[in-house]
Amino acid sequence: MIVEDDTSVRNILTTWLDQAEGFACVAVFSDVESALPKIAAEKPDVVLIDINLPGLSGIDCVRQLKPQVPNTQFVMLTVYEDSNHIFDALSAGATGYLTKTTPRDALIGALREVHAGGSPMSSNIARKVVQSLQQPKPALKPSEELSKRENEVLALLAQGYLYKEIADSLGIGFETVNTYIRRIYEKLQVHSRAQAVARYTNLER
Repeated sequence: MIVEDDTSVRNILTTWLDQAEGFACVAVFSDVESALPKIAAEKPDVVLIDINLPGLSGIDCVRQLKPQVPNTQFVMLTVYEDSNHIFDALSAGATGYLTKTTPRDALIGALREVHAGGSPMSSNIARKVVQSLQQPKPALKPSEELSKRENEVLALLAQGYLYKEIADSLGIGFETVNTYIRRIYEKLQVHSRAQAVARYTNLER
């Protein structure tokens, strides 16, 4: 599903997705208010959403819906590149963050990545996140709320590993990784990979 108030951008995105193999754009909205009940009811795999929308913002939408549709991945598509918007979106539960200058092939690739368990970001956005992570912080300690194995899984998530890579690294099955991640979300009271990593890296605000 797409939530975008600019008609021309909305039409371009819809065309791109409908023409991409394996994708179907099942609904398009110009504002959050009309999107909320449909997303909650239909639980799409991915929602591509702008931040600056009339009425509620895209970040408000993610914050409201992510607890209701934990398996739906929200990818921000926006002109904003500042740290405040980036971390507000990730903390709200967004799984990816792309700028509107993202070319078609890169956008489609990013959506495939998020569906495979990744957290795609435009290169300049990823750089800001890395710079924030590189700022001096107290040494990270394993969460006392998690088991040893859950902490290992969370540490690999924080390093950007995909679910299959975590499974290979730890010598466990893909479904076992999914089980661990569900437990991590429940124990940390988060609803997305980005929120869990934010908690782990002390970026949750």
